[in-house]
Amino acid sequence: MKHIEVVAGIIIYEDKILCMQRDANKYDYLSYKYEFPGGKVEPGETNSQALTRELREETEIEINISENDFFMTVTHQYPDFKVTMHSYICRVNSPEFTRKEHIDHVWLRRQDLDKLDWAPADLPIVKKLMLK
Repeated sequence: MKHIEVVAGIIIYEDKILCMQRDANKYDYLSYKYEFPGGKVEPGETNSQALTRELREETEIEINISENDFFMTVTHQYPDFKVTMHSYICRVNSPEFTRKEHIDHVWLRRQDLDKLDWAPADLPIVKKLMLK
């Protein structure tokens, strides 16, 4: 079974968190689900380098992320693959960005995160964020 290593950014602006909605996917169970933006870690990249690159590619957000911004790691087994996702807190000075790969987004307060239909791998992050 395929195992992929990914990174996710918990992008925070004025106490609201950016939640991105996926488009249709070859895996129906991920279509239109909400997620934290990010993507695959390429060979030779640190997790923070991968997240910086992915956020630039997906949203044109320029942000410096360090390993000190680490939030938590989630491993989740989907029907077709296994994912290990490393998440990082990313504070931004503006809510402006360009949505390139997702079909929708919303900025939500921590207590409202569970109102969305999240991808299963993102749920442990949502739950931990709601405890803070």
